[in-house]
Amino acid sequence: MRTHLLTLVLLVLAGIGQAAEMRGVRLSEENGRTRAVVELSESAEYKVFALDNPVRIVLDLKHVRARRAVTLDAKGLVSGVRSGHPDGKELRIVFDLTQSAKIKSFFMRPSQRAGHRLVLDLTPVGEVVASAPPTPVKRASDETSKARNVVIAIDAGHGGKDPGSIGPKGTYEKTVALKVAQALAQRINDEPGMQAVMTRDGDSFIALEERFEIARQARADLFVSIHADSFQLATVSGSSVFVLSQRGASSEAVRFLADRENRSDLVGGVSLDDKDDMLARVLLDLSQSATQEASAAAAASVLQSLKRFGKTHKRHVEHANFVVLRSPDVPSMLVETGFISNPTEEANLNSAKHRGRLADAILDGIRHYFQTSPPPGTWLAQHSPKRSTRAPLSNSEATASLGEAVGPSDRARQHRVASGETLSDIAVKHGVSLSKLRQANNIRGNMLRAGVVLKIPGT
Repeated sequence: MRTHLLTLVLLVLAGIGQAAEMRGVRLSEENGRTRAVVELSESAEYKVFALDNPVRIVLDLKHVRARRAVTLDAKGLVSGVRSGHPDGKELRIVFDLTQSAKIKSFFMRPSQRAGHRLVLDLTPVGEVVASAPPTPVKRASDETSKARNVVIAIDAGHGGKDPGSIGPKGTYEKTVALKVAQALAQRINDEPGMQAVMTRDGDSFIALEERFEIARQARADLFVSIHADSFQLATVSGSSVFVLSQRGASSEAVRFLADRENRSDLVGGVSLDDKDDMLARVLLDLSQSATQEASAAAAASVLQSLKRFGKTHKRHVEHANFVVLRSPDVPSMLVETGFISNPTEEANLNSAKHRGRLADAILDGIRHYFQTSPPPGTWLAQHSPKRSTRAPLSNSEATASLGEAVGPSDRARQHRVASGETLSDIAVKHGVSLSKLRQANNIRGNMLRAGVVLKIPGT
């Protein structure tokens, strides 16, 4: 008992005179949800609650000080923000609202580019109490109002203080990435049964972990991060598509299971909070396996569209340990739209016409993927054709990008693997599922040896 008391005293003494610092507050609004991010020098104990007349959210942070008062303009559900120290100890931040809201709060751990962040997600409930334009909700069809839209998170790379790569003529990667992302989001929103959610819609800095967390909170069916590549040789060119490497997925699984906030969240529709470590790991492995398989298939479909649009840097989907792709339960890909270090491709990325055609190509790949693999309960699941509607590749395209079939009479049932080709590429080319292709050939994984002849099952 004496030892415990001494430990408690030491902990209290250690905390005297040490206070976290509030470094900033920022607001963002997307798809009717308003997010407030409070940036702190370290984690802190907090309390958040709602008050009426007028409606507002109050955030009390213990042992936190602010160098200056917080004042922000209206954004989404928030009509204003103010702060103070009512008792001289706690920092109080008040978010005045346009209507009542449901609150979800959680801490985000520090990353290489951002420190401790307390996130408040506000979703509207009740009636509007101030004049604010309502956020329109896109519906695919009145006759299928119960069927949900496929949600696609579009992530414009870099932003704010992070310009990304810079082209020979001074073009910022963050600028062209946002313009391509906006063009893609507009086209997705024009598609029946699809809805886009953007991680940023302006020149703002968003930490990498926060980007895929936005996709998870939106229950996205796919996450697409838009970038522009760069290399020291100005002649290097072509677009690329990346998915997360196995090594990156493994390290993220360990971090995800270790984080208490993550364990209480949903992974593939299952909460890990009440599971023992072994069961939680098994459930997470199952979720990640399905996510990576879907990522590979979607990425292969997008790459095929980009091949028809123009030159690609590699003939196959590449694997890399990108932090932004590490969501354990949202299929994710990163699209390098070209080399901004190449003067010709820099000029193309500055062309609205080129960006529009690029967005069309990415959308075509996304559309094809969801037509062949529509999520249950979606409008696309009710209306997509059972067989692929994609136009077949020409003979030259098939030879150059996916390898030749064994012979004219065998094309419908066999395929010879080309160098660098993955199982996902072949599944997309022949319009069959990955699971059927694996089962027909008794193989696991996604990488194949060049020259191997595969059996193509019936669709």
